[in-house]
Amino acid sequence: MDFSQIKEWFTLENIMNLIDQYRAFGPLPGIILPMLEAFLPFLPLFVFVMANANAFGLWWGFLFSWLGASLGAMLVFYIVRRYGNAKVFRFLRERKQVQRLTAWVDRHGFGPLFLLLCFPFTPSAIINIVAGLSRIKMVQYMLAVLTGKLVMIFTISFIGYDIKSLITQPYRTAIVVAVIFVLWLIGKRVEYYLNKKIERDHQHES
Repeated sequence: MDFSQIKEWFTLENIMNLIDQYRAFGPLPGIILPMLEAFLPFLPLFVFVMANANAFGLWWGFLFSWLGASLGAMLVFYIVRRYGNAKVFRFLRERKQVQRLTAWVDRHGFGPLFLLLCFPFTPSAIINIVAGLSRIKMVQYMLAVLTGKLVMIFTISFIGYDIKSLITQPYRTAIVVAVIFVLWLIGKRVEYYLNKKIERDHQHES
């Protein structure tokens, strides 16, 4: 089984079957799957969150997804912060874009991180690593993760809850598509603004 086949396996139906298969373990599958996405960013967090909302209900599904995604993000942050000087991270530290991002996070801290983590299409793995390489305080990052992921996970959970109604009620599908598009658009605009801000700050310094 190659990489593309592995990615194709992660459908909503397969994930819900997986959660149901390990129902005896209680909420653990619902927490572990979003947590793994922080380490393996090719995994579909969107699908995991929707599967949890359908398997456990809106509120419990949201809670398990939020806990898993937040724990995963903080674990990646801690590992990078703890072992950031190791050879495995040296190639990241030497990249100019990463250096600019870490310097910018050092200066601006909580606010931009919170905004980026609110949107489901932001590459959170990169944010976790850059934050770990920066000098932002762990408490600040934990707060940004917990609040930003709360907004993002609840949005996806609400959209994905009662997935059957997306088929039986076309107007709901239209609303969901519109919400996803708006979130994507806002996320890209925030990302673009932050990148331009980083470039301007870098030019002022040089």
